Amino acid sequence: MSVMSTLNVSASGMTAQRTRMDIIAQNIANVSTTRTDDNKPYVRQTVVFAERSGNNTNFQNALDSAKTGVSYKKNVGNGVKITDIVEDHVTSMKKVYDPAHPDADEEGYVTYPNVDTVTEMTNLISANRSYEANVTAFNATKNMLLKAMDIGS
Repeated sequence: MSVMSTLNVSASGMTAQRTRMDIIAQNIANVSTTRTDDNKPYVRQTVVFAERSGNNTNFQNALDSAKTGVSYKKNVGNGVKITDIVEDHVTSMKKVYDPAHPDADEEGYVTYPNVDTVTEMTNLISANRSYEANVTAFNATKNMLLKAMDIGS
């Protein structure tokens, strides 16, 4: 793996986690949004990550390589990419009885988004730590490159 591809792996991780943090912030900002442009409550969004492919790499190949002890260049990772930003339809929406609310249904219940602030803050901490780990790896690689250049001069 070249130094530049190592930097690209860390950079792709930072980009992915930054997008994840943006989506989490959007979820938190819409925790009380009962009506969007389509007259429905806001639905929590999540980011879907996948391995960035470029040389036919996958986790199974890397695992097989580690088991056999045979290292194949094609098993080197290429980083991460965002494949999609999807709505969370697994978590149920919150219903609150408030007949005076303008978005209340005929029974007096208001449907609030399926955003849980504690879950979002936990995910935000996780994304932040992942971002920091990628920054640390990026800086370590950069420092090794600078030291190698010092040796050569």
